[in-house]
Amino acid sequence: MAEFVVKIADERGHLQQQVEHGYSESEVRERFSQQGYLVYSVKPRGVIAGGRLQLPTKRTIRQSQFVIFNQQFLTLIKAGLPVLHSLDLLIKRQKDAKMRGVLENVRERIKGGEMLSDAFTAQRIFPKIYTTTLLAGEKSGNMEEVLSRYIAFQRLALTFKKKLAVSLVYPALLVSVVICMIIFLITYVVPQFATLFDSLHAQLPAITLFMLAMGNHAQKYGPLALLVLVIAALVFWQWRRTDKGAAKVDRAILSLPLLGDIWLKYQVANFSRMLSTLLAGGLPLVPSLETAGASVSSRSILNGIAASTIQVREGQPLAKSLEAQKLFPDLSVEMIEVGESTGALPAMLNSVAEFYEEDVQTALGAAMALIEPMILIIMAVFVGGVLISLYLPIFTLGSNIH
Repeated sequence: MAEFVVKIADERGHLQQQVEHGYSESEVRERFSQQGYLVYSVKPRGVIAGGRLQLPTKRTIRQSQFVIFNQQFLTLIKAGLPVLHSLDLLIKRQKDAKMRGVLENVRERIKGGEMLSDAFTAQRIFPKIYTTTLLAGEKSGNMEEVLSRYIAFQRLALTFKKKLAVSLVYPALLVSVVICMIIFLITYVVPQFATLFDSLHAQLPAITLFMLAMGNHAQKYGPLALLVLVIAALVFWQWRRTDKGAAKVDRAILSLPLLGDIWLKYQVANFSRMLSTLLAGGLPLVPSLETAGASVSSRSILNGIAASTIQVREGQPLAKSLEAQKLFPDLSVEMIEVGESTGALPAMLNSVAEFYEEDVQTALGAAMALIEPMILIIMAVFVGGVLISLYLPIFTLGSNIH
């Protein structure tokens, strides 16, 4: 979730400006409009406002830490302890100062009469699926079972992310080494050879002249080029946070030949796992779709799920509404249709998630098996070309001397 600076007016015409968390500018605008406010502007926090650049500040908690907290919280509730007493014990044993402050605020809100789900929602750092799960547990009176399902979901999601991260470590390290080597050769080694060739007054081949010119320009304009890259990255980052920018970047990612398919399946797996968890917790289909859809990071899929939610609210089956968006893979739509027809939608959604998680890991492994040799080949060609261009005049001089 991103942070947005919202300027609104109430029914009395009183203006106010506040920072609000949301998934997009349109989502935040619609939320305040539904609450009866007149929305003047919604801008991502971090753009120039009031004559100065506001950098975004985002409080987060580690997913592993969050899983441990929920496991301890569930254990205390199962032991029969009241919620406030459980929070008191967890606060005393909490070593992380930020997490302790959040839990203290939750405890004070509950003492003031707020529901547990509302108290966690007010912190603005917990995922919406978690607060919605707590709300379902409060309404059904079965908090233990709902929390158990959420913890199982979190563990599976954490394990899956760790496996993906491990798969990407070696390629990322390889790319970093290649970039550092190229920068070292161009900015240091090539200029040293340029000095040597100037002292020899030798006639140089075209490839050597080209390489020396590249090295001289890299030394001369390198800092300026780095500054331009940093500014361009900041501008791109701000543009990507807008609705239009996020949609275009997401479409570009999905259109990639191999990685686009992996990204799509990863999003489908996450959405299916979230939706299954919410439905199994007793939440109705439409609120579950709204929560699970808002948690998806792909803007195209998020918009597709939002459109599907409207159709489901009007009475259409989930599978048909997803199929109409032409985003979800055919197999996932077919499996969801079978789950709807048999009354086992949560279990079938779990199967969809497991299938695509395994498919993503397999496809990512195959992609890395292709990308790693390509990186090595590019590195060998570039380094070999640089060395040949630099040593070719030396070999020529040596043959002339003989």
